Amino acid sequence: MAIKIEARDVSVYFGSTQILHNVNLGIEEKSVTAIIGPSGCGKTTFLRTLNRLNDLSPDFRLEGEILLDGENIYHMDPIVLRRRVGMVFQKPNPFPMSIFDNVAYGLRLQGIKDKHLLQEKVKSALIAAGLWEEVQNRLSSNAFDLSGGQQQRLCIARAIAVDPEVLLMDEPTSALDPAATSRVEELILELKKSYTIVLVTHNMYQAARVSDFTAFFLSGYLVEFNKTDVIFTNPRDERTQRYVTGKFG
Repeated sequence: MAIKIEARDVSVYFGSTQILHNVNLGIEEKSVTAIIGPSGCGKTTFLRTLNRLNDLSPDFRLEGEILLDGENIYHMDPIVLRRRVGMVFQKPNPFPMSIFDNVAYGLRLQGIKDKHLLQEKVKSALIAAGLWEEVQNRLSSNAFDLSGGQQQRLCIARAIAVDPEVLLMDEPTSALDPAATSRVEELILELKKSYTIVLVTHNMYQAARVSDFTAFFLSGYLVEFNKTDVIFTNPRDERTQRYVTGKFG
């Protein structure tokens, strides 16, 4: 498989505080890569470097390179980058508008005005997010009327409507009940056929269930990266072994 995103010697600072230390990591195309580690280890910071969301903090500084299809993302327009690298956040964050308008939002920002095309793209995104059957007769309803799990799948639909190549997911099920979590996990397995997915999760079982590769971070360092079954059954580093068996973290 081709490498879709590559971090080369990536260090991240906020002011004088160093959060990430010389991270080197290649993320394969159309796979799920889980990022695990205890709270404060740098998981979300790393995830947010991949579409330059950390740039929104004035004291942020990055050393090293992040490449998307071999091109340095700091040589790209951030708006174009975020269209190619979508993000789903920890808590569902639908906009205060209808279900339809939530999914169409990014399409309209791209200048798409054709009503028929918008309808087609919204429908296909909702189908891909596993939500169409549940909302097809209430597209004009406020998105806040949906359950938490439905809202998160709506946010996934909104992210994929603009045809990104990569989906970043920052603990997308942490605010959901077990049934809704299971639906989102099934969706992740389906979406990897079309997208490269990078998933931050605190849930060891989730990482084991849905990911192809797992990266273990500790105190801002990438301790180990390998196929998920290796990380969970035969890790090379003792710290990884202790973390995945629940000895710490």
